Amino acid sequence: MTRIEKRAQRRRWNTHGGSRWSPCAVRETEQQKLATAHGAHAWVFWSLESRVVPKKRFDDVVKKNGVGLTFACMAMSSSIDGPADETNLTATGEIRLMPDLLTMRKIPWKKQEEMVLADMHLRPGEPWEYCPREALRRVSKVLKDEFNLEMNAGFENEFYLLKKIIRKEMEECWVPIDSKPYCSSSGFDAVSTLFQEIIAAFNSLNVVVEQLHAEAGKGQFEIALTHTACTYAADSLIFAREAVRAVANKQGLLATSVPKYALDDIGSGSHVHVSLWQNGRNVFTASNTSSQYGMSKVGEDFMAGVLAHLPSILAFTAPLPNSYDRIQPNTWSGAYQCWGNENREAPVRTACPPAVPNGFVSNFEIKSFDGCANPHLGLAAIVAAGIDGLRNHLPLPEPINENPATLNQKLLRLPTSLSESIEALENNNVLREMIGEKLFTAIKGVRK
Repeated sequence: MTRIEKRAQRRRWNTHGGSRWSPCAVRETEQQKLATAHGAHAWVFWSLESRVVPKKRFDDVVKKNGVGLTFACMAMSSSIDGPADETNLTATGEIRLMPDLLTMRKIPWKKQEEMVLADMHLRPGEPWEYCPREALRRVSKVLKDEFNLEMNAGFENEFYLLKKIIRKEMEECWVPIDSKPYCSSSGFDAVSTLFQEIIAAFNSLNVVVEQLHAEAGKGQFEIALTHTACTYAADSLIFAREAVRAVANKQGLLATSVPKYALDDIGSGSHVHVSLWQNGRNVFTASNTSSQYGMSKVGEDFMAGVLAHLPSILAFTAPLPNSYDRIQPNTWSGAYQCWGNENREAPVRTACPPAVPNGFVSNFEIKSFDGCANPHLGLAAIVAAGIDGLRNHLPLPEPINENPATLNQKLLRLPTSLSESIEALENNNVLREMIGEKLFTAIKGVRK
């Protein structure tokens, strides 16, 4: 057994932060194979859980009636195929995975196959309250109904590319493909052919890329996706992860989004940029120069809610013990509960990208979101917290525009472990109510 296999055996990482079947994909193939489960294995961190069915059965049965799945699917951690304690879910009961045909895509790297994301229903037409996609839709509807607002989101997806080598002891080992520095053109040139294929796959999947570059870690890269309505943003991130993983695998490489792949190197995040829209206009941005921080009052209230609930939100956006190895001071991951204007050491950063007038901000970035989080659940927690800020006009503290680590006596440290974020979540009645008691309980149980 290799060193990484031993490490994976000790701690098997979960692709979507505990809820292994969410969102689930149904794949159909022209080949008349028996339906089979295709899931995440140990340290292949981007493998989407799926069911594979023949095309004829998909057309004749699955489109209308879905695919059966046990209640226990939303109570499984990646360490065992069984329900976790304290989730209130067991092996008794079955749901239906109903394909969302609007997400049907031909799989670029598997020419005879297609992929479609699925919703969890108790029976066709009756959403299951544990479904992560439904949870995001539910809180988004509250935001729309109460405030006539929609949240847009855009993800910056970081990952490592690893290659297999054989050591002198004839031991197989995965190592980073290079040691090039941040934004190195030579580092990108070395894998440009791979990325051309990845971008072609993205285009085929309707995933829009804004930019990509070599990151600071050894063999680390980042792909920034465009912002869109949060439900579509989460779906696009799922497709993007699948494309990167599959295309890398074709080239004999392993793509991993584990938050802290190596303790002596920088971690990988899935930073998300958030803005508020009303009638096709970004209303997070201030309407005139009288705003103190370049954002509207609506923007301030929403962001204040996210900042206030951030310790609990981490249970959604930083779902693994390893996530907290990444969220450390002086690593641009946001270790203290604060916000800042263009401050990349703050977990919440207001941003003024190109084309935004000086003195105004267009969105804010949440840095404590990593690639092992279920994006639908993570965004649902963010929307829920923002709604609380809007309802109660929560105060926004003064920005921190220097390194928060130098002010650690004045600032609250964010949870340093998964157990601390679970404790914060257990005491958070706002998220409990907004997410729904049953799903809230299942998430806590899986995290524990």
